[in-house]
Amino acid sequence: MRISQLEGQRVALWGWGREGRAAWRALRSRLPELPLTLFCTPDEAAEAHALGDSWLAPEGAPDADRLSSFDVVVKSPGISPYRPEALVAADRGTRFIGGTAMWFGERAGEDGVVASTICVTGTKGKSTTTALLAHLLRAGGTRTALAGNIGMPLLELLDPPVEPQAWAIELSSYQTGDVAASGARPEVAVALNIFPEHLDWHGSEARYISDKLQLLTGARPRVAVLNANDPRLTALSLPDSETLWFGDRRGWHLRGDVLYRADREVMDTSSLPLPGRHNRGNLCAVLTALEAMGHDGVALAPHAASFLPLPHRLQVLGQRDGTTWVNDSISTTPHATLAALECFGERRIALLVGGHDRGVDWSGTADALAARSPLAVVTMGANGPRIHRLLEGRGSYRLCAAADLADAVEQAREALGGDGVLLLSPGAPSFGPYRDYVERGRHFASLAGFDPDAISTIQGLGIH
Repeated sequence: MRISQLEGQRVALWGWGREGRAAWRALRSRLPELPLTLFCTPDEAAEAHALGDSWLAPEGAPDADRLSSFDVVVKSPGISPYRPEALVAADRGTRFIGGTAMWFGERAGEDGVVASTICVTGTKGKSTTTALLAHLLRAGGTRTALAGNIGMPLLELLDPPVEPQAWAIELSSYQTGDVAASGARPEVAVALNIFPEHLDWHGSEARYISDKLQLLTGARPRVAVLNANDPRLTALSLPDSETLWFGDRRGWHLRGDVLYRADREVMDTSSLPLPGRHNRGNLCAVLTALEAMGHDGVALAPHAASFLPLPHRLQVLGQRDGTTWVNDSISTTPHATLAALECFGERRIALLVGGHDRGVDWSGTADALAARSPLAVVTMGANGPRIHRLLEGRGSYRLCAAADLADAVEQAREALGGDGVLLLSPGAPSFGPYRDYVERGRHFASLAGFDPDAISTIQGLGIH
């Protein structure tokens, strides 16, 4: 769908965060006199009124009847289309789209392909992978846009001042269906892994997986770059896409810490600034995608040595009184927590877990923690009691329950006694006490005595 097709239709915006404001600006750039209704909070309504847009009418939260009165509702990614009121409205004919769908619809060519786009999704590792992709492209002299779920809505680059030669786009499971709904096709789509997450938004594990895979099955990319070690990905049939595999000995893969392209040894990855072996493995995904776009992966691979790790992703803040503080606030799945533990070998670890409860099953993680047995595990947050019950009596670790993050930090410090790693890798979202994982990570840094303003900036967003 192109924005011009909305002319004469009844259109609403649902949500007024960064994505919502980007959608408003995009609509105004094409249809300056289109009447728009905005569903938002009272504080956001006051902000919207201050814009002076006489065609913009802010209202409160919508019900099914109000949503049903519109032809198209442009919603922010965090608003689930599976909410009861949205499902009723969709059944009555209202079409729900997101800003990602609008951007792809605007930029699709005659064949439906959006040229020079590389879209990255996956349950874990997608932000680092997308940023690494942009870094290597830029290192090779390609002007590249880094945008999407990583922190800059695509619609903020709808009419870029300088046209990128490549687009590195991170997509969450909230956005992958948008690409399919746009009718456009990415040039390359990368899928790293699929684990259950965001079950509160999607409603079930099966729907989460289906929505995540829409980037491949629905959007039909020209080239699909897939993880050969993920059983959900290896089971796919993608007749409309060329399929390339990473993590397979016929392509880019790791043998130990050594990077190979088929049987050609390329470089040792052990000293690369990529947090966790899984992210060094995802370098293989990046190089496969680059080659799909016509670049020389062997020539670009060494530039990974100059990559700047992203904040809140296995970020070593530093040492205080013999304790190494590690901020992995981006960890919102149990699988990510286990991957974080693997990074520290046999060191003494006090692990902080828990947060917003999305209903994800922690029983397998409890078994793995019992086998790994860090020195201490401190549970916290809404799902902390549920995790605590699963962990009781399973391992040799010291198990503690905390009222909040500050309490968890104090109990972890006491357990370590000034020797070891204090690791925030909660395996759950931050919603409730924090706006997002960034705010949670900043609070953790301040509790450790580090400057939170020095750790939160994602480098390289936009076009460079």
